[in-house]
Amino acid sequence: MKNSFTSRALFTIVGGAVLINPVFAQDQSSEELDEVVVTGLRGSLTAARDIKRDSVGVVDAISAEDIGKFPDSNLSESLQRITGVSIDRRNGEGALVTARGFGAQFNMVTLNGRMMPAADAFAGNGGTSRAFNFANLASEAITGLEVYKTGRASIATGGIGATINVKTARPLDGDAGLNANVGVKLVNDTTNRVGDDITPELSGIFSYANDAQTFGIGLSASHQKRDSGSSSSTVNDWNVKPWQANLADNVGPAPLHTTGGVVDAVIVNTPAAGQLYGIPNDIRYHFSDRERTRTNAQLTVQFQPSESWLLTADYTYAENELIEDRGDQTLWMNRNGYTRIEFDTGRSVATPILLEEATGANKDFGYEQQHREQTNKLKSAGFNADWAVSDNFSLKLDFHDSTAESMPSDPITGGGETTFSFAGRTPAFTTQTFTFNNGLPIAARSIAGNSNYSFTPAELGSQVLRINYQDQVTDITQVRLDGTLKFEDTGSLNFGVETRSMEMTQRGSENFMTLGNWGVANVGEIPTDLLIPFSLTGEFDDFSTAGAPVGGWKGNANDLAAWAMGPYGTWRDAAANNPNDSLQRNPGYNQNNTVQEDTKAIYFQFNLKGELGSFPFNLQTGVRYEETDVTSISALLLPTAIGWEDNNDFFVTRESTFTPFSQDAEYDHVLPSLDFDIGLTDSLKARFSYSKTIARPAYNQLRSSVTVGTPQGSTISGFLPSATGSNPALVPLESDNLDLSFEYYFGESSYVSLGLFEKRVANFIGNEVVQEQLFGIRNQTGGPRAQAARQELINRGFAVDDTRLFTMMAMMVNPGTFTDAGGTTWTGGAANYDGTEPQHLAFATRYDLLPAADDPLYTFNVTRPVNNREAKLYGAELAGQHFFGDSGFGLQANYTIVNGDVAFDDAGDPNITQFALLGLSDSANVVAMFEKFGLSVRLAYNWRDEFLQNNARGGFRNPEYVEAYDQIDLNVGYNFNDHLSVSLEAINLTGEDIRWHGRSVLQMWFLEDQGPRYALGARYKF
Repeated sequence: MKNSFTSRALFTIVGGAVLINPVFAQDQSSEELDEVVVTGLRGSLTAARDIKRDSVGVVDAISAEDIGKFPDSNLSESLQRITGVSIDRRNGEGALVTARGFGAQFNMVTLNGRMMPAADAFAGNGGTSRAFNFANLASEAITGLEVYKTGRASIATGGIGATINVKTARPLDGDAGLNANVGVKLVNDTTNRVGDDITPELSGIFSYANDAQTFGIGLSASHQKRDSGSSSSTVNDWNVKPWQANLADNVGPAPLHTTGGVVDAVIVNTPAAGQLYGIPNDIRYHFSDRERTRTNAQLTVQFQPSESWLLTADYTYAENELIEDRGDQTLWMNRNGYTRIEFDTGRSVATPILLEEATGANKDFGYEQQHREQTNKLKSAGFNADWAVSDNFSLKLDFHDSTAESMPSDPITGGGETTFSFAGRTPAFTTQTFTFNNGLPIAARSIAGNSNYSFTPAELGSQVLRINYQDQVTDITQVRLDGTLKFEDTGSLNFGVETRSMEMTQRGSENFMTLGNWGVANVGEIPTDLLIPFSLTGEFDDFSTAGAPVGGWKGNANDLAAWAMGPYGTWRDAAANNPNDSLQRNPGYNQNNTVQEDTKAIYFQFNLKGELGSFPFNLQTGVRYEETDVTSISALLLPTAIGWEDNNDFFVTRESTFTPFSQDAEYDHVLPSLDFDIGLTDSLKARFSYSKTIARPAYNQLRSSVTVGTPQGSTISGFLPSATGSNPALVPLESDNLDLSFEYYFGESSYVSLGLFEKRVANFIGNEVVQEQLFGIRNQTGGPRAQAARQELINRGFAVDDTRLFTMMAMMVNPGTFTDAGGTTWTGGAANYDGTEPQHLAFATRYDLLPAADDPLYTFNVTRPVNNREAKLYGAELAGQHFFGDSGFGLQANYTIVNGDVAFDDAGDPNITQFALLGLSDSANVVAMFEKFGLSVRLAYNWRDEFLQNNARGGFRNPEYVEAYDQIDLNVGYNFNDHLSVSLEAINLTGEDIRWHGRSVLQMWFLEDQGPRYALGARYKF
């Protein structure tokens, strides 16, 4: 009897990955042996051990137990179980994959071996990334994932970290006849506030093959809805500068309170001279109410007219509709002078644990509201012809045309985000206090001694209205011909040619309407039926909000915007033919960029197996040659001026017609690869791999355009505007990869493995900053009028800051008289300046300052990407699995160490963009499992250590660290019979939270209070 086994396992582990197994019976040897029947998880783990041991190179895999039964509801959440793979989460759900320290933009994702396009422009994501978002794909129709950690000549380029291949079902891969099953889940997201507490997930899978297995058709579809919410906090920017020995000189980002030029602020733990210190712009609390509707479908038709021909045509469709209503409760710092600062100086960068600022009356407190709608789609049509020319020679032709798009889908505005800013204006003297810690910072306000002051509708007024549009469309057309020539039992030769055309288009715009302006000129104007009282601080479950204001307001941004079109109704950049009474966005784009890449490739790969003495070995070596032509086209609405609205508030005006820019580039690469493994004993196997791989720059780095930013203050105060340039001549990153691993197989289903890897990467992209004058834009903040206003302030004994400078300049430029909305009459002219906050607000609300012909040209700090860096990454992967006798219990664990030789220096110069390796962190997984008596249980623990995800956030080029995160997930399933099964899922069972910080743990960037998600499901197989 042949040695065989039967498995009904929920999953097994291959190379540290969770491998979901089908029920199968398979020959293990051609020899007639005594019957050995191993069932359940033991048989599956034995199979997993054999797959790992027999593979060439470092390849991990995850496969569905049965069609429609993938282990996780999200593909990236399955991928995080693989050794060396970790994920970034969005909205409590896995989205982007990091492999061996390389972020999603450096990993290649393919669908059935085809390169997949990416598009993601939701909520300010930029619409320029190559990173594939796995949240767009449902898992029900996926039969497997393959993760290639070492390069191969036969695999398309683009993945330095890994190449991840998503496999879908093929009807002729299964049994003849009709196969179908349907599934339903009821999902409860505990963070939901306003949506449905229970939302549905429906899926159905149909497959048919005739008895002769010559024709098959398969159709799968799924529809999922999820309602969720979140409470979060952010800081707009951290202003970082060196501390001056003279206290009065520390006026950069954090002016100190002075009387008669003498510092009278209380400073506790004064930083040392020259030590960096950080002061925030604000503290913001956010709420978000989200709705996600995901629809996936795939149709596959196969025809095998003879044993030598197999034809396959398929079409894949994925749609992800995203809707979010988001609101803020914001306390901005006036930066007119702090009365008390308590620093934590025990770190490389001093950060306040307490800031106290006296603002006077008429201070505004913001309640910005946003409505976002974006639809992401993936459409892929493909054809494959597999021809077995002879027993030893075969050819395969594959073609596909795939498009990914992320398009704004708000039917009211035509945009993707409506932002309506309104605020409460305080009627009396205000003190605001900010405290920082390693959790949630607290922004408190005290108005006339009332620390819990709640604004009434009569104290609320509009500020500005913005409609943002951002899209991304990426199209890939790929044709490849692959051949295999076998040499008896000793080896084979693979060869192939490929042509690939990629085009990415990204567009963006912002329409801006001044309402009551930042000074809240018209309090009491907003209809009360559009406002809802809302205590945001009560929405944080895991963090203390003691001291934060408990009163707040929210409203629908589109409804508020529709109201604003009545009393205001004029877009600042009313280009083209947009009528004033329409809420539709203006059609012009201030970003309109296209990047085209045309690639041709040829490869050869030789495979050999044999013995060195008594040691069996496998050798796979090959080379791939690619050449790529790049064309970058940008059409710009050229900026004409930077307008000054108030102290640190600026805007850009533009032409109404496009000016095109274009640039071409080209590059080529020779990419060798080698995989070798040898059996040192019956139980011990060693592997060695070398490959050269590449990863292309992000699309935004290849644009031909220059994006003009705005300063944070006047040039008299030392602020220069920034601009971001691109570089179409950038070449891909090149990585020389080395892998060495040892695998020890002991017992029937157990093994441990240790892998070491190193990646030496050249052409890393750094930044160069040069000062340039752009587009003839003139600088009113440092011209003759500004200099005259500065001198008037000095002559009258006033300290010079941007609030006073703007007000004095506005009064000197506008010496006439006007009456504000409250009925107060104001008169301009320098002689009438008194330095009061009501006067400042009156003139800031009334006037904008535009440049004049005698103003000097602005000088911009222009940042451009360049290939000027190299680095080394190295690490280790330890994995193991064991099944405990006949108990039904199994255990899998892995640990990954990733290090690099370039880290961020927190005490580094904030005026210089540092090069640092992003995404590097250790990670670990532990999966405990049980399967017996029809019951399957999986308890999975995932941990990822702190990592750097951004090396130049904000105006002071600060780091952005994602703090260590762990999560526990639970899956329980029960099979009533061969047809009906039920399941229970619990994601983030303990409700772990996310937090990011800057140069100090006290410098919080982002924090989100998360909760668990549950799903109860059933599946019936016909």
